[in-house]
Amino acid sequence: VETLTEGVTEVAETLSISFWDLFMSGGWLMWVLVALAAVMIFIFVERFLTIRKASQIDKHFMNRIRDYILEGNIASAVDLCRRTDSPIARMIEKGIERIGRPMSDIQTAIENVANVEVAKLESGLPWLASISGGAPMIGFLGTVVGMVQVFIDMSANQTGGIELAQLSAGMYVAMVTTVGGLIVGIPAYFAHNYLVARVEKMVFRMEATTIAFMDILNQPVQK
Repeated sequence: VETLTEGVTEVAETLSISFWDLFMSGGWLMWVLVALAAVMIFIFVERFLTIRKASQIDKHFMNRIRDYILEGNIASAVDLCRRTDSPIARMIEKGIERIGRPMSDIQTAIENVANVEVAKLESGLPWLASISGGAPMIGFLGTVVGMVQVFIDMSANQTGGIELAQLSAGMYVAMVTTVGGLIVGIPAYFAHNYLVARVEKMVFRMEATTIAFMDILNQPVQK
């Protein structure tokens, strides 16, 4: 019984390891994952704030634009767009500047601005997608490298036997990088999909606003 107790105590002491020691056991690839995690957090926060700001627009914006256009007060409509810092306002401003030209030209000008604005909103999202797929692969690479090192150590054993402690220690060290890769990759995956959904929602609003603006232009101007 005493021997069994001593053995359990030794195993517990062996398994007791600090987070820092666990992190360092993963090798230099863990620092790569830390760098990717930092990039992921920065991109998500920056894009989230940017998209949220772009989505905020006065609900009476289009009503005021309609009133200005129907009254023939084009200068006030342009001024309102310039004072409203949003992709929708910049779209409508370009359309107002094209008033008097064929409707197809106005719509094309609005769509061109919309494409530019959407591209700005999507800036950085490919990096999130790359991190969500690349981080687990880097973690798996660390696992493979660690397992190779385990077999190298085993082959270097002059006794010809396999030490279970050496094997298990090498295996858990190798798995640390896989865990690290998943910890970085999974949040990056969800963050990317969340931001893509927010951008798609913004695109839908831009399309709806474009339709509303074109309908305004088809209304008769008040004298």
